[in-house]
Amino acid sequence: MAKWLNTISLALLILNIFSSNIIVIFAQTATSLSNNLEPEPSLPEPRAYIPNENNLDFVYHNHEELTKFLRATSARYPNLTALYSIGKSIQGKDLWVMVVSSSPYEHMLGKPDVKYVGNIHGNEPVGRELLLHLIQYLVTSYETDQYVHWLLDNMRIHILPSMNPDGFAVAKEGTCEGGQGRYNARGFDLNRNFPDYFKQNNKRGQPETDSVKDWISKIQFVLSGSLHGGALVASYPYDNTPNAKAFYERSFNEKTTFLYAFPFLFLSSFIIIIIIIILFRTTCPLGAVFQTYAASPSLTPDDDVFKHLSLVYAKNHAKMSRGVACKSATPAFENGITNGAAWYPLTGGMQDYQYVWYGCMEVTLEISCCKYPPAYELRKYWEDNQLSLIKFLAEAHRGVQGFVLDSSGTPIERASLKVKGRDVGFQTTKYGEFWRILLPGYYKLEIFAEGYAPREIEFVVVEQHPTLLNVTLQPAKRTDNANLHHYRPLPGSSQHYRPPHSPPPSYNSNSGLFSSITNSLNSIYSNIFG
Repeated sequence: MAKWLNTISLALLILNIFSSNIIVIFAQTATSLSNNLEPEPSLPEPRAYIPNENNLDFVYHNHEELTKFLRATSARYPNLTALYSIGKSIQGKDLWVMVVSSSPYEHMLGKPDVKYVGNIHGNEPVGRELLLHLIQYLVTSYETDQYVHWLLDNMRIHILPSMNPDGFAVAKEGTCEGGQGRYNARGFDLNRNFPDYFKQNNKRGQPETDSVKDWISKIQFVLSGSLHGGALVASYPYDNTPNAKAFYERSFNEKTTFLYAFPFLFLSSFIIIIIIIILFRTTCPLGAVFQTYAASPSLTPDDDVFKHLSLVYAKNHAKMSRGVACKSATPAFENGITNGAAWYPLTGGMQDYQYVWYGCMEVTLEISCCKYPPAYELRKYWEDNQLSLIKFLAEAHRGVQGFVLDSSGTPIERASLKVKGRDVGFQTTKYGEFWRILLPGYYKLEIFAEGYAPREIEFVVVEQHPTLLNVTLQPAKRTDNANLHHYRPLPGSSQHYRPPHSPPPSYNSNSGLFSSITNSLNSIYSNIFG
């Protein structure tokens, strides 16, 4: 009896995987179609009260209301805010960014740029609203709150409340699960649409992601947070892994919704799977076929820093650090943080792209168990996250910062830097500035620039304040051209250093036919879901 129960359990698990994949295909197609349909004229839905662009209410703001609030805030606080658009969505909505700083229009020399991005998934809008409230809190507290005053005097905070306004427009308030509104107007998941270091991402670039890529290529952001919904956890890179072939990569976040429109397909799959397992289980131990696909951490060279940043957010949050699961069937996260790939691997995520390509440290902040909770709960979400949102930004002033100059004191732009033993690099700005978030300890900085001799400098990071480190590079001696290659940045590369690839773990199976079936299904899955 136990033998049959094990067989049926494994079959149900496989069926769940197959059905989830099929569901994602149909749901993404349906979402794409629904996003492009013209809505029927109807009366506006009743609201508890009308949003006020001067005094922000705890309601969901549509794109027009969001725009009015941002413009009104910019007009009321011209010395603290600057409003600009980084591009447009497919349906022509501006992707607004509000800079909040005591120097909103000009870069502050030696002081970092940081950012928050909300609503990359249109049906996860709590972050969108919290970022509007963060803007209001910062500008109204500048004169009365010393900590906020210090933040705005020492950094420029760029806030993109909604990266996916088209998806938000078709999402439904009160919907805690599912995919309606998750994607952009063409049915693309924007957090699977960035270049990926571990695996080629063949998904066609979308206007929203192209705008963000252009944005971060022009401004050297030091720290970033991306606000999501559907869980309560701070998730840090890497999101992907060298052996990211998992059957269960989620396209709907961790809660895939089942559709029941295809019972015959499910029943047929179930029968076929039962037959295959009975025939081949003697040569393939139970569960062995899933060994390769078990989620495991994919750690960056800066894993200690990413864990620290995630803990800063989680511990300052009202609940996150408790690590309580949203539901009994969903995972609980120790201290409220997780490595992205250990949770579930994904290809084309924004946080991996920013870290590897530009050295920006981004953490994904899942801030609500319900993706699109009722508006009356927004005040509580703001109270839970307010301190975390503030404290997280201040971490940009941890570690080392300084300038790279030539012997005459002229800044060297695009010099490549790397902390020894941490093989993801970063570069200087046009003013020769650099920043790197590091925990207290002893480090060695390696500096390379075209036409200059490379340098290594030892330095110490302490807890109380960032280490200031100015570096002078001397012109290279070009008597031996054969030796010049060792310090030149890689041509056409935005970063001098990239983490080395690790080969995926080997999987030796003596089940030839079952192994072939598994590899074929995995290949199909990879081609479909990227």
